[in-house]
Amino acid sequence: MKRRPTITDVAARAGVSKSTVSLVLQGSPQVRAETANLVRDAMRELGYVYNRAAATLRGSSVGLVGLVINDLRNPFFTEFAASLQMALAAAGYATVISNSDENTALQAKLMGSMIEHGVDAVVICPAHGEAGATFDPLARAGIPTLQVLRKMDERTDLFPFSSFDYAHGSAEATRHLIGLGTRRIAFVGGQDERSITQERMAGYSAALAEAGMEPLRLPGRTSRAFGLEAARRIRAEHPDCDAALCFNDLVALGMLAGLAREGVVVGSDMRLIGFDDIEECALSWPQLSSVSCDIAVFARDTAAALLGWLSDGQIPPPEQRAAVHLVPRASSLGN
Repeated sequence: MKRRPTITDVAARAGVSKSTVSLVLQGSPQVRAETANLVRDAMRELGYVYNRAAATLRGSSVGLVGLVINDLRNPFFTEFAASLQMALAAAGYATVISNSDENTALQAKLMGSMIEHGVDAVVICPAHGEAGATFDPLARAGIPTLQVLRKMDERTDLFPFSSFDYAHGSAEATRHLIGLGTRRIAFVGGQDERSITQERMAGYSAALAEAGMEPLRLPGRTSRAFGLEAARRIRAEHPDCDAALCFNDLVALGMLAGLAREGVVVGSDMRLIGFDDIEECALSWPQLSSVSCDIAVFARDTAAALLGWLSDGQIPPPEQRAAVHLVPRASSLGN
């Protein structure tokens, strides 16, 4: 007996994703007219018959949201993923969570798989690099998609972006260090060509300019290992440096360990501030000052925005920034 054609067959014949075929079957206005016509032609050619009763049963199941994170090893992103998943679960959505590991090719494959499995929406903290292979299929499928924490696709009318006011946070942290009488403040970690590094450095640079002070830059990976090495380099190459603002808490925690190895008293000989305020900042010794980004609240707000889009068609604003604030602790204040 000849096999009945499936939605997968239609998608292959039309050269589109299964999600796009589903949207055409549902009469969604999100699909361009020419694409919808291609799908309908493929259905006619294959003799595909839409089983509306089965589709209704499928539609009654729990919805899926795809979540792609650039680095789930970082506790900051892990907390975001967990908080978002819980907020979506409370609204009846299951979350498929994937780690792209800062690999754009892997990210594109993950996104293709999510589209093929019919996710209702996507939240993505994208890997650095070329974005088209990830975002173009989402645009064609018309899947509601939010960019968070990093903006890799400029089409914010299609893919709204939300993050934190990093420039304000770095300015507040730098002014805090200046107010404590520091003379040379380094900005440690992060790649200069990346927009998020530029954002986190913007307030630092502005605050130093206001005070008539020169910047000191040590670019590098956003990891503990780099922070450990940066502590050694600062002591060897910049002995006049008496404070550091780090790209993130992982770099700062690495510096904390490295400075201890160098026999430096953090909080007096060297004042240190991280960024993100992960849980470990309050548990380290000495406790680490950090720019707090309330990632749990941010995740809940992200979930609310996505749910509003899905239920009421309320597309979030193209770009939003959440407030941040400095949490001073012993690493900058001293004991």
